[in-house]
Amino acid sequence: MRLLVWRSSTQVWAELHEQAFRRLGGTVLVIVLDNLREGVLAPDVYDPTLNPLYRDVLAHYGIVALPCRVRDPDRKGKVEAGIGHTQKTPLRGLRFETLDAAQAYLDRWSERWADTRIHGTTKRQVAAMFAEERPALGPLPLEPFRYYHYGTRTVHLDGRVEVEAAYYSAPPGWIGQRLQVQWTDLLVRLLDPKTGQLVREHVRAPRGWHRVADADRPQRTAPKTLALLGAAQSAGLSIGALCDHIHHHEGAGAIRRIIGVLALAKKHGPAIVDDAARTALDVGAPTYRFVRRYLERQPPLALTLKQVDPLIRQLTLYRDLIDRRTSTPGDGS
Repeated sequence: MRLLVWRSSTQVWAELHEQAFRRLGGTVLVIVLDNLREGVLAPDVYDPTLNPLYRDVLAHYGIVALPCRVRDPDRKGKVEAGIGHTQKTPLRGLRFETLDAAQAYLDRWSERWADTRIHGTTKRQVAAMFAEERPALGPLPLEPFRYYHYGTRTVHLDGRVEVEAAYYSAPPGWIGQRLQVQWTDLLVRLLDPKTGQLVREHVRAPRGWHRVADADRPQRTAPKTLALLGAAQSAGLSIGALCDHIHHHEGAGAIRRIIGVLALAKKHGPAIVDDAARTALDVGAPTYRFVRRYLERQPPLALTLKQVDPLIRQLTLYRDLIDRRTSTPGDGS
């Protein structure tokens, strides 16, 4: 099996395995591989440390990986010989417009020449030998592997880890320690680095947001926080809803942001800030930063005189009052 790629990475390496299994029509029980970084993090002939993503892909297909001994090329000499043979025979001196064109050329060469040749060691046709071995292949899983990103994160003092500028809570007791993290477009999973057990799973959050599991929240809300939330409710319905959202989703920094929203209400007036908070909730950006920037971009409101108001009398009354005050006694006017 010969597959061409522009670059190599952990996911590319695993995807090549999946593509090879589906081309072959089944899986094998054991894979003997070199100690390249994409597959093996710590080489050890007795207990190697596999790359987590590669390990999980092989587990999805029911395969065991056996890395070779370090600096022992005789253990995989036929594999190395096949790579050199491919580089020198079908592709040497050729140019292709795209990688797909090169792969198509290589597939035709493998089918018409490489698979029909007589193997130098076994003295048998390669395609005939594979036809005998094909029934021994294991079944393919119904679905391909669902890939994820992974890394290691330290739990911050607020009990959260950062993944692509969003923050996710860890269980109590993990502050200052490191966790393994896996994330996709939908989920973020926190794992115990020693056992690999799942300790917390979150729905993926947008940048700047916080996800806090109910089990990771303090059992009681501080009186000062309750007072701030009450002041926000009094300032306006949308201001109160915005501050409630900030309190539940932005972790330890929520108190300062709630105070910031109340400061904006004091500066610009509750009505104007309540309108900005309503806009923030409607567009799905319920944050202090959005409200502040929204207010900064709004033109200043011009003061207008109401035409009808109980406190404003008719102008003729003011004129008569001025005339009476300015007239002198006995003037006759």
